[in-house]
Amino acid sequence: MRRFRTLVVPLAAMALLTACRPRAAQNDRSVSEPYLSDPNSVGFDISPLPNVGGSRRWLATYVDQGKIARFTIEIDPPKAMEGEKGVNLEMSSGTGALISDPGSDASSMLAALQKALEAKHLPRKVKRVQRLPFEFAILGERNSQAEGGGFSPNPPGNWTAMKIFMGKGDDESEVFLNFNPVSRKAQFSEKDVEYGDPVVAKLASVI
Repeated sequence: MRRFRTLVVPLAAMALLTACRPRAAQNDRSVSEPYLSDPNSVGFDISPLPNVGGSRRWLATYVDQGKIARFTIEIDPPKAMEGEKGVNLEMSSGTGALISDPGSDASSMLAALQKALEAKHLPRKVKRVQRLPFEFAILGERNSQAEGGGFSPNPPGNWTAMKIFMGKGDDESEVFLNFNPVSRKAQFSEKDVEYGDPVVAKLASVI
């Protein structure tokens, strides 16, 4: 059984965010929140696509130096996770996929991912795939971003914090894929430095 680790936000950052956000915005989930960048994340835009069989879908776009990376994010309906003796873990899990776009140029995005995820190398020979499946665990919903990275339910926001697992067995690697459908932003964030190279290699095959 995989073990999941929640994201912890420093109390000082939580207090700062609470003080700076108007009270009305804290209770209005339709408010678009400004995106907060951090050194170990790569942010990009998402726009909704028609759902397919109950799965949520977004077109992801990353633009830098005239290069445009495009791919689709597909997230199947999650199921509640249970611990020992049927205890509800207040988390959910499921499956999803990243789907390639033949017109994508991900060279700038991969360079940004290499830096943010602390990968040592960019893959030289990439075998493109049309679909990269993953499993996910949703660690928190209705969260807000914190300065320097991380999420918190207080004050509430529109972010979903999610960890995805790509590959199987010894080939498995992990990365955070967090998203905000209201602000139409998402990000890949570092899980552990040891996953830097394998995560970038897998993402290079589809983005």
